[in-house]
Amino acid sequence: MNFKSLFAAGALALASTALVTGPATAQDEGDSCGTVRLEQVNWTGVTAKTETLAWVLQQLGYETDLITASVPIMFNSLAKNERDAFLGLWLPTQKSMIGKYMKEGSIDIVGANLEGAKYTLAVTKNAYDAGVQSFSDLDEYKDKFNGTIYGIEAGNDGNQIIKEMIADDAYGLGDWKLLPSSSAGMLTQVKKDARQDKWAVFLGWEPHPMNLNIDMAYLSGGADYWGPNKGGATVYTAVRSGYTWECPNVGQLLTNYTFTLDEQNLLGKYVINEEMDYLEAGKKLIQEKPEILDRWFDRGGPLVFTGVKTRDGGDPKKAVMSALEG
Repeated sequence: MNFKSLFAAGALALASTALVTGPATAQDEGDSCGTVRLEQVNWTGVTAKTETLAWVLQQLGYETDLITASVPIMFNSLAKNERDAFLGLWLPTQKSMIGKYMKEGSIDIVGANLEGAKYTLAVTKNAYDAGVQSFSDLDEYKDKFNGTIYGIEAGNDGNQIIKEMIADDAYGLGDWKLLPSSSAGMLTQVKKDARQDKWAVFLGWEPHPMNLNIDMAYLSGGADYWGPNKGGATVYTAVRSGYTWECPNVGQLLTNYTFTLDEQNLLGKYVINEEMDYLEAGKKLIQEKPEILDRWFDRGGPLVFTGVKTRDGGDPKKAVMSALEG
């Protein structure tokens, strides 16, 4: 069953249940829902979204517990009921990493929180203009790149794909090497190379301020490893199995908690270009676009939920705006 069919089937089941049980509310949640256990990877977009969500939940009367780790650990902890929600499931890129958990039913997907993303290899514009426009062009210019592809944190799914390409000798990359680093470290190195008119090939993605801060271009021709449309991706919110039923008010918020590319680019701009911390960036986004709260707190869903409330049944938008004004 594909994801579209999965969501359609879930919607039908939700609607049928609503006819029997009536709408779920914040008051239906048990004590176990009082603390929301979030997890994140150290990516600007995911971290900013997650820390903003944690703050919003706190204004609604919840406690939050947030950890940062690698993507494989994130999925494993959801499957083991050690965490509740993760906002960084990139598909199709992470399909192989989450597939076994989906098959065994230990992780649920509540919906997409970002559409239209990219995730693939990119090069500095000087390399692109010189003719490196496809994965198949890289090996011809191996010496210009020092046979090195810059990656991010060890264990990241993008790094794994790069390793697979090297292991398979795909595009003639069998004798290349991956140099992992933090996201910030990788981008610092790429910027340095660009300033010195050196060539660099690296793991790139959008939305992210790198697309504004670095003169760069994405490579074509990598669909066998990265998917079509230059790694075109959708970012989903994943939860431990059954969580949205156990905690319907939080579940509705997680379902509604979506961003446009422009909104997430703004988050990244505040963090990277204006040197705000992640939560400060999230608060500024809400202040600049308060209508985003209408989307996050909307009724949503097929008949089941009455809309997001504070934990004591109050107006969530009023609670958030009061906290911002205070």
